Amino acid sequence: MELTINHTVRNFEILPKTLEALLAIEIPHKRKGIAVALNNRIIPQSSWPETFLNDKDSILIITATQGG
Repeated sequence: MELTINHTVRNFEILPKTLEALLAIEIPHKRKGIAVALNNRIIPQSSWPETFLNDKDSILIITATQGG
């Protein structure tokens, strides 16, 4: 199964079921300051648990950074 995450193709033996499950793998300790788009559509954090993933989906994960 294949997902494109931040413009990089990633293969999974078992595709994470939901966006929340994918984020637990990709960024396990970060929950604040994250924006996620699935197939060019921003998904609110409250919808991550019920947003199901499909083979060939494209996910963009943006994390806030600080600095100047």
